[in-house]
Amino acid sequence: MNISVPGVDRGPVAGSKQPIVPAGRMLPFVLVTALFFLWAIPNNLNDILIRQFMKSFALSRFEAGFVQTAFYLGYFGLAIPAGMIMRRFGYKTGILTGLCLLASGSFLFWPAANAGSYSFFLLALFVIASGLSFLETAANPMIVRIGSPENSEQRLNLSQAFNPLGSICAVLVGTLFIFSGVELTQSQVAERQAAGTYAAYLHSEILRVITPYLALGVIALLLALLIARTKFPSLDAEEETQDAGHGHGLGVLLQRHFLLGLAAQFLYVGAQVCTWSYFIQYVQSYAGVPERTAGYMLTGTMAAFAIGRFLSAWLLKFIRADRLLALFAVGNVVLVLVAILQTNWIGAICLLSSSFFMSMMFPTIFALGIHGLGSRTKTGGSLMVMAIIGGAALTPLMGKISDGLSVSIAYTVPCICYVGVGLYAWFGARPKAMKTI
Repeated sequence: MNISVPGVDRGPVAGSKQPIVPAGRMLPFVLVTALFFLWAIPNNLNDILIRQFMKSFALSRFEAGFVQTAFYLGYFGLAIPAGMIMRRFGYKTGILTGLCLLASGSFLFWPAANAGSYSFFLLALFVIASGLSFLETAANPMIVRIGSPENSEQRLNLSQAFNPLGSICAVLVGTLFIFSGVELTQSQVAERQAAGTYAAYLHSEILRVITPYLALGVIALLLALLIARTKFPSLDAEEETQDAGHGHGLGVLLQRHFLLGLAAQFLYVGAQVCTWSYFIQYVQSYAGVPERTAGYMLTGTMAAFAIGRFLSAWLLKFIRADRLLALFAVGNVVLVLVAILQTNWIGAICLLSSSFFMSMMFPTIFALGIHGLGSRTKTGGSLMVMAIIGGAALTPLMGKISDGLSVSIAYTVPCICYVGVGLYAWFGARPKAMKTI
């Protein structure tokens, strides 16, 4: 029996001299990084859909929150199958499967809109998220393993920095093409109901979602064609080599830093989805702005998110990943507390700014969590993606609190989550010694 410390010999260091991307792997790196941009679009169109479906289907905040539930159940349900397929056929097969599922779910928006069925939309969102589960299960660990382990957190943060650019694109597209800008008063609703034109108005609002999703499906298929024609590096042999002396059974998944990383990822994704899903409702309620202005403000949160991603990728050259994560978590706890207590423009600006500090959390927790997993990296990545179920579990809870009390009080949910992320970063992110046979 010997004692080994998987991941500690190359833990979250700063100032690595290794190149971010090894020679000969730049094209696969760029194509996989493009996926981070792509999957941000359906993720963040959900925030627009919640508001749009509240209007077109006359839903409560709690009922509209099931947009996120259906979406993140897709992530949860397909993560393990995605990991199994990739352990058998490799990362590239997983990516192509994910892109085909994404395209299929996007095309389902056309019949769902024509049928005027909220349930049909939830099914389409489930299929889209199933595809994204494959993409995230493949892309995140592939970016971690495509280069030196010494700068994996920096590399993943760099790729993830393009994710908020997709978020900005999504919110702008949703604001311009899905939001009509027509918000009827109660008297106007009554007038249209009396004239028999209200149902036609609601259906016209539903049809506005078709074009963006058809375009998304076409883009996914084109990217799949490009990736299919590109040679990807084989990382499986490298993973086996790095396992030497560390063991590669399922026992490596019981490491404390990995299990706590799953919990932290659950809390973080729940906090992010909650913050963005009810941001439009918050600023409309407390800043008194129309839906399109609120949509542009949501775009501002994505811009803050993008700035945070690029800046944190640079800061990780000098600051240890777990310590920077802890500092960013503290920043978000403070900002969300102010938003809860100051229900005005100050609170709205604080919520907008919180996206800056949440920016580096997902990739950093992901990279810290899968340190030392070796050939179980794909399985560990699958479980990390399954932790995204936090978005499905916590968003309806926040909607229920919002309906019963207020939108501002409901923001205690993400605030508590950020506290949990901070505790993980400070006390649980570093790998501990593990006995191996």
